[in-house]
Amino acid sequence: MDAGCPRLPDTVLFEIFLYLDHADVLSVGLVCQQWRAVARDEFLWKELFYRYYRVSRDVPRHPGAVSWYDEFQRLYDTIPCVEVQALKEHNDQVLHLSFSHSGCLFASCSKDCTVKIWSNELDISLQHSSNMRPYNWSYTQFSQFNSDDSLLLVSGVFVGPHNSSSGEIAVISMENFTLLSRVRNKPYDVFGCWLNETNLISGNLHRIGRITSCSVLWLNNAFQGIESENVNVVKRLFKIQNLNASTIRTVMVADCSRYDSPDLLLDYEEQLAASSTCPVFDLGSDSEEEGAKPKPPPEPAVQELPDAGGVPAEHGLQQLFDGIMEGRVRPAMTETELETKVAELFVRNRTKPPEPNLLPTDSNTKTKYLIFTTGCLTYSPHQIGIKRILPHQMTTAGPVLGEERRSDEFFDSLDHVIDIHGHIIGMGLSPDHRYLYVNSRAWPRDCVISDPMQPPPIAEEIDLHVFDLKTMKEVKRALRAHRAYTPNEECFFIFLDVSRDFVASGAEDRHGYIWDRHYNICLAKLQHDNVVNSVAFSPVEQELLLTASDDTTIKVWRSPRAVRIRQARRPRPRKLLFSWLLNQKS
Repeated sequence: MDAGCPRLPDTVLFEIFLYLDHADVLSVGLVCQQWRAVARDEFLWKELFYRYYRVSRDVPRHPGAVSWYDEFQRLYDTIPCVEVQALKEHNDQVLHLSFSHSGCLFASCSKDCTVKIWSNELDISLQHSSNMRPYNWSYTQFSQFNSDDSLLLVSGVFVGPHNSSSGEIAVISMENFTLLSRVRNKPYDVFGCWLNETNLISGNLHRIGRITSCSVLWLNNAFQGIESENVNVVKRLFKIQNLNASTIRTVMVADCSRYDSPDLLLDYEEQLAASSTCPVFDLGSDSEEEGAKPKPPPEPAVQELPDAGGVPAEHGLQQLFDGIMEGRVRPAMTETELETKVAELFVRNRTKPPEPNLLPTDSNTKTKYLIFTTGCLTYSPHQIGIKRILPHQMTTAGPVLGEERRSDEFFDSLDHVIDIHGHIIGMGLSPDHRYLYVNSRAWPRDCVISDPMQPPPIAEEIDLHVFDLKTMKEVKRALRAHRAYTPNEECFFIFLDVSRDFVASGAEDRHGYIWDRHYNICLAKLQHDNVVNSVAFSPVEQELLLTASDDTTIKVWRSPRAVRIRQARRPRPRKLLFSWLLNQKS
């Protein structure tokens, strides 16, 4: 036994270590011979892990872990929770961060109306800054590198009245930072995204009535200014009707090709309840008892109209108007309710049916999903819409207005809808695109929305939901820790990010948060001086995380292990031989 290390029963030693933090546990393990013996006891480390992190014992060890000791060390040593640098080149709120796929560069967007490109080296440095004010932009809000990192998509908001919803997407070359093209984008919080190396998706909005509209999603060629006039540079992808003041926002593309070989399979709950096949659509319940029971079939997102006995929509409209004039329809119907009813009747026979067999069956399929926020009850986004993009739709070649359709098919239907029962404020895909993580602020249980312009109040606590896009089911209980305080009409997007093992999110409580994806536990809080709007993991090094805040800074966080490695690589100052000799003589 080491000198100064008293002999204690293993059980007592174990109880002592339960009250130590990670650093104490690991450092004592280095110097105490007795603890090194205990460290070989998997049973004790397993008990320590479950009790220290308060993980349910139904949760198995991480599939990539060799031992429980290694797991305990991983959750201490590899979490990017040590601040190593603060970038202060922006002079207003920093809204978004995005890494290149190589991890060598990242971009930041800000209320100062610039998009800045940074070089991710040992010490991060600014490489380029583009000011978008000359293009009548108010601020930049989102960016995304294409798959080969040769182009950068930048989304911004136009200068205009307070209630203006117009924006624009710019494409910047990473070779010489020149502006290649600009595409209108409405509403601006569609953001936009890449479909492939050279084509991006934008939105447009057409008002039909006071609370009824039509969202059109367009496929655009990034090189519009230099393509031949004989080549299509834009094509309509989808045209979708919006009811009750809702619109399509926050588009992103998921690639189905890796669904059978994900980086991390979140399936232990499915194994425990393999007999349960009920999909989770309505997330209004958060009680333990209700969560353990099979849920009843979800209510339809849009209330079904009474059976018209096969009457065409045109005749249904006529019957509705006749009923109003003759007093057979309830007189309490408001103008808003009437507009919604007419829109539902009109769209019934004017919508192309959804694609059959949404779920991918071939792991090598080239199918992609277009994912976006939408709604059916009010203007605040409370549903996730999913639309399959077929291979022939992934190019601007062909008819300018997209796939040919019958003359009476005005709208495209959604292939799948997930109802969140709350205001969606963030979405992010896992690196393998198998899982969708969703930030939301819940509505009160059993709330009734009578006016689409008056959505229910939203909770301060943010729920982070996880959906399996292969099965279209929720696979874990919502993660919680972060909070937001703004009401519905002022609510804004908080960008989250997912790495192989972790998920991170900003919050309005002046912190960023990190959770472990496998154990569903919060591991770290990252301090800022104001709202944290965006987080971003390096795609090649999950022990590096960036956070962006309203305090105008971008903070760089690394894991304790990465910090030690960086310090070891830095040249250390040599000891002064002369001073040493003088000390020896004295």
